[in-house]
Amino acid sequence: MSGKDRVVVGLATCGIAAGGVSVMEEIRREIKKRNLGVEVAETGCIGYCFAEVLVEIQKAGMPKVIYGEVKPNDVPLIVEGHLIEGKILRDKALLIEGRKTPEADFLKKQKRIVLANCGLIDPENIDDYIATGGYEALKKVLSGMTPEQVREEILASGLRGRGGAGFPTGQKWNLCAMAQGKDKYIVCNADEGDPGAFMDRSVLEGDPHAVIEGMIIGGYAIGATHGYIYCRAEYPLAVRRLKKAIADATSRGFLGKNILSSGYSLDIVVKEGAGAFVCGEETALIASIEGKRGMPRPRPPFPANKGIWGMPTNINNVETFANVPWIIRNRAKKFAKMGTVGSKGTKVFCLTGKVRRGGLAEVEMGTTLREVIFGVGGGIKEGRKFKAVQIGGPSGGCLPESLLDTPVDYDSLPAAGAIMGSGGMVVVDDTTCMVDLAKYFLTFTQMESCGKCVPCRLGTKRMLEILTRICKGEGKPEDIDLLEKLAIDIKEGSLCQLGGTAPNPVLTTLRYFRDEYVAHIRDKRCPAGLCVDLVTFHIDPEKCTGCGVCLKNCPSGAISGERKKPHVIDEDKCIKCRECIRRCRFDAVYTV
Repeated sequence: MSGKDRVVVGLATCGIAAGGVSVMEEIRREIKKRNLGVEVAETGCIGYCFAEVLVEIQKAGMPKVIYGEVKPNDVPLIVEGHLIEGKILRDKALLIEGRKTPEADFLKKQKRIVLANCGLIDPENIDDYIATGGYEALKKVLSGMTPEQVREEILASGLRGRGGAGFPTGQKWNLCAMAQGKDKYIVCNADEGDPGAFMDRSVLEGDPHAVIEGMIIGGYAIGATHGYIYCRAEYPLAVRRLKKAIADATSRGFLGKNILSSGYSLDIVVKEGAGAFVCGEETALIASIEGKRGMPRPRPPFPANKGIWGMPTNINNVETFANVPWIIRNRAKKFAKMGTVGSKGTKVFCLTGKVRRGGLAEVEMGTTLREVIFGVGGGIKEGRKFKAVQIGGPSGGCLPESLLDTPVDYDSLPAAGAIMGSGGMVVVDDTTCMVDLAKYFLTFTQMESCGKCVPCRLGTKRMLEILTRICKGEGKPEDIDLLEKLAIDIKEGSLCQLGGTAPNPVLTTLRYFRDEYVAHIRDKRCPAGLCVDLVTFHIDPEKCTGCGVCLKNCPSGAISGERKKPHVIDEDKCIKCRECIRRCRFDAVYTV
């Protein structure tokens, strides 16, 4: 890094989607126009997705400042005020180095290993990565450790697979190392497809070399001759940065033949997937790499013995590999000191939904759901009441307020009916219908079923039909028992874990929110006022000011009334689009 004043713009997918490219272009124009000797760079996602676009200013003699929600028309003020006059624009400042700000807790309450470089380095500059200690772990391994010693170190660290299953990584590497085969493959599973999950994408966009370094170390440990990164094509920025990182690592001697003159050789290829959720399952992923339709196969044989083209294959996900260089640099004991007895280290989560600070967070294993949602995430938007958190992706479970003190680890979450999964955490408030939420996640898993086995293909379809019927007010009392029976049959009979875990959202909502199912079936009422077939819309005459906003925005002309007098809704014309509720600033519109 040079000694110049520096402006860094967050250009991960979240920053680009929020307008980061336009902000970057405006910064370059403004600096050029004023003839300032300021370096402009880009970085990945630091995690503050709720405040994109992020712009960091590094000016000599001043603390680092990250400005949030920056728009192109904010740029002249920031350049003039901060870079020229040396004044911090506090109304836009998200973080000020060494000073307390309202949003500082988002980072302060985290423990960052996997995300340590994300949002801080230029992901397309290998020298930035090297400056943070990058590839030192690889040098250490290739210059003074045997493959057995590397595997022992990872096993001693307690690192478990972060893709969802939580299988001990060192043990997995041992199984593949002992398998016989002319070739061996090491694979990074970046086929992230959970609704509300973007952990892997953010790591690949923000720190691709950490994943590559972890893969090379893993490849050496198991004797792999070839490597694949299986990344969905819907992540074009991640794919581009991965390919550049692979090319740069190869040109520096960290990849390819005779790596660092050690005698070990490995090539890594990026394989772009077509977006099938089932390809996150190892055997379906292998089939896809081989050019076949991505469908699971029965196990055994396991991939460690018979994987890609029948050869021993080790598969770990992005976050697992990103932990490896840190463990080798800092030793297994330090990693094992973090977390709980059965769940070591940290875990990256995506906070989405009705949480105030939605984004990317990494916390120590054993941290409670309450600390993550209310400490890191800042609580619920608009001061509403917390209702539930869906954790573990579409195959995870919905946990209520009474379980907010559940530790985030591989033992406590399954006991509550959820799973760690890859790290999606969708927070919902009291306006959410839990029956509708279960239907939403089951719609996803039913659509993504590969159709190979009957329990998953037809069982999830029947469950979805029942949930749809209940949400329409056509449910029958026996539907609840039928849902539970179908769920158990699907879990026990499905070929892979897509079907094996698909019923979890239904089972946990039945377990913790059964009263909502009963209200839909017996009373023909949606307690959250969300299921349109079960609600009617009304305006409270005492709260309505007659401002006319709802009238102007009603697409069906169902609202009438004079200005400054209470309005009314014609139920026959109302299409239940909820636009009136969204538009009313006085909470005058309600449902019955």
